Amino acid sequence: MKLLLPSLALVFASSAFAAPETFYLDANHTFPRFSYSHMGYSTQLSRFDKTTGEVVLDSAARTGSVDVVIDTKSVDTGSPLFNEHIQGADFLDTAAYPTATFKSTSVKFDGDKPVAVNGNLTIKGVTRPVTLTVTSFKHAMHPMMKRDAIGANATTTVKRSDFNMGKYAPLVGDDVTIDIAIEAQAK
Repeated sequence: MKLLLPSLALVFASSAFAAPETFYLDANHTFPRFSYSHMGYSTQLSRFDKTTGEVVLDSAARTGSVDVVIDTKSVDTGSPLFNEHIQGADFLDTAAYPTATFKSTSVKFDGDKPVAVNGNLTIKGVTRPVTLTVTSFKHAMHPMMKRDAIGANATTTVKRSDFNMGKYAPLVGDDVTIDIAIEAQAK
């Protein structure tokens, strides 16, 4: 009995003080997308093909952080001509601002799963607070890579005019929905 009590105390203490784990974004499975109304005719959907960053997660302590860098020159609208148009000074201005970033300020948990990430989104040199609503989350051993891994989908809506990209609004929708699908692995 004297040996059992210290052993149980150690087990409970180690689970209560689990260390944060850093996960690095998998560039082949992480794609921020954005959609907006095109004159009311359709909802256009585009994505960015190059994203880097990391997620730090401590599910036991219910803490975490997210740091994402998006290569804005990797925008993919489905049309090379429109990619060039979106990269121009009226919109992303990728010559002056080749990246967009999201840096978390807090993560809200429900149990051991994140459900919202508050942070600062910087596009075209303008930083605004946003909340990403986490719509799905998984934390498990990756079956192929044999490493601890996470995956999530999150969404938010911003006004493009808040980021100095309001040309043609409101004819072309000012509200832009941003969805990000991420997968990340521990090293």
